[in-house]
Amino acid sequence: MYGKLHSACLHGIDGVVIQVEVDLANGLPQTSIIGLPDSSIRESVERVRAAIKNCGFEYPLKRITINLAPADLRKEGSSFDLAVALGILITSEQLEFKDAASLLIIGELALDGALRPVTGVLPMVEQAKRDGFRGVLLPMENVQEASLIGGIEVYGLPHLKELAGDDGPMRSSPSRASKLPIAAVSLSRLRYTGRLEHSNEAADRSREEPLEDYKDVLGHQHIKRALTIAAAGMHNIMLIGPPGTGKTMLMKRLPTILPPLAEEEALTTTKIFSAAGKLKKTEGLMTKRPFRSPHHTISAAGLIGGGTIPKPGEVSLAHKGILFLDELPEFSRHVLEVLRQPLEDREVTISRARAVFTFPAHFMLACSMNPCPCGYYGSDHPAQQCTCSVARIAQYRARISGPLMDRIDLQVDVPRPKEWPGSTPPLSSKAMRDQVYAAQTIQLERYRRLPIRWNSELFGSYLRTHAALDKASAELLQVTLDSLGLSMRAYDRILKLARTIADLEASADIQSRHVAEAIQYRQLDRQYIVTEEPG
Repeated sequence: MYGKLHSACLHGIDGVVIQVEVDLANGLPQTSIIGLPDSSIRESVERVRAAIKNCGFEYPLKRITINLAPADLRKEGSSFDLAVALGILITSEQLEFKDAASLLIIGELALDGALRPVTGVLPMVEQAKRDGFRGVLLPMENVQEASLIGGIEVYGLPHLKELAGDDGPMRSSPSRASKLPIAAVSLSRLRYTGRLEHSNEAADRSREEPLEDYKDVLGHQHIKRALTIAAAGMHNIMLIGPPGTGKTMLMKRLPTILPPLAEEEALTTTKIFSAAGKLKKTEGLMTKRPFRSPHHTISAAGLIGGGTIPKPGEVSLAHKGILFLDELPEFSRHVLEVLRQPLEDREVTISRARAVFTFPAHFMLACSMNPCPCGYYGSDHPAQQCTCSVARIAQYRARISGPLMDRIDLQVDVPRPKEWPGSTPPLSSKAMRDQVYAAQTIQLERYRRLPIRWNSELFGSYLRTHAALDKASAELLQVTLDSLGLSMRAYDRILKLARTIADLEASADIQSRHVAEAIQYRQLDRQYIVTEEPG
């Protein structure tokens, strides 16, 4: 006897539809799962056996072979439990399920037959829609996430027992009816219809005012200006200064001045969080840009993704948002060097023996650091003086390579604040956000027919066209390049930065003052070269 259902698993952040084939044959009772399953899939045999028995069905005393096709794709996770259980029940003629071929079936089974949620539902359902499936049958805890994909019916199932009955599309076989004292439950009653209401709730949450605000940060007007520029063009930024000057406080408020995710961005970002198992049960389509702040002990695989079957790392979880690395030199140099590819290509490529995985990683890098190990080199602190030697400071800064520093557009010195309560009204997040929105609106109009969204994405001929300089500005930039010894990459980044500064002023052309301001954010390349002992 042979039966076939459809389930799904993850391949990177994309869903892959898997055929679950079940064959029952005479022979010694045993169950085999083939098709490159991982240990969690092989263990599903015992979960399925217990669930079938505890729901009043009979587990066939036959030789059972379960094939997960395509057989050359490695599979992992517990999403096949429900499809395997239904495949065995249908093939053994204990249940009749006429609509099975048109449904994607995913879910983990408890030993009593209850359905438990699985991760990665959003990309799986999206792929099912592409492949023409009519609907998806899954655990109740996953229905809101699945309903984010329109155009496909979503059925929530709390328990395996609820699929057996005489009135619905799935019903008990006449020969087995006496053994199934289960209330009839129609599949249509399991259909989830709360998509619109759920989406509205998510939109309402996105309009809530943030608890943190830049008005809580006293002084630092020039730092707030730099952060506004960074947010307006999605430029990478670094804050450098002694301890206690507010670097972390300033960075953690950066999401409050960013615009919400666009529809396409929101879907991609939500898919990444779903695949990583980090999407909250009560959260719909993500509207706020992600802010990720990993600890400095993170591994390279944790940062960019990895594993036998690679999962997205922090750079992908920060896609279309912010990756904040606090105390940058405390990270391993090897870990920091893996950032170079995603910063340039805006995606991460991980190769394995059987497949190559590509994860999106288009993020704004925000980082902070002290000027030296003790933190007080060049500080005007009245009581603290730097005690680090030249060699120790050089070793500390050598943890950040030149190529990585080259990819940071704004390098801003953060001194001790000079303003105290009552001196001047602090600049609020709303005022900064209004400037950012205005500048990004200009960019959206300018690049509406191009495959880019922000000034930081300009490259090649697009950069020469949209960031062209007049003669005076070009000469100023050339002199700076020669005097500071900056690379051509730094030259391009200054152009992009100047374009954003001009947009903040609603200027169609880049002026010399815009270039000059952009250059000042690169002067730290020269300023932080230590040539003599501190003090």
